[in-house]
Amino acid sequence: MKGMNDLLRQAQMMQSKLLKAQEAAGERTVEATSGGGRVRVVCSGKQELQSIRIDKEAVNQDDVDMLQDLVLAAVNEALRQARSMMEQEMNSLTGGLKIPGLFPPGME
Repeated sequence: MKGMNDLLRQAQMMQSKLLKAQEAAGERTVEATSGGGRVRVVCSGKQELQSIRIDKEAVNQDDVDMLQDLVLAAVNEALRQARSMMEQEMNSLTGGLKIPGLFPPGME
């Protein structure tokens, strides 16, 4: 029975460490750009967009489609980087073991 209690205690410690790591990674940000830096997106580790900056030179009334593509590319790259950052943080604690329910949706 002592072995089971030790195992439960270790699991609780691991859970606490993982929650702290998730919180810390969620507070960090990543930045992605497109169009040679004309569109810049900042995203949190929680995969929430924090800012989008568009250089005036990227705004062309005759080519709105290009601007939309640049924004979409920067947002998708920022989200990819945020997922990767969170996944690396969790993998460093779990040794690469995928624990169901541990990772945010889309990372499992």
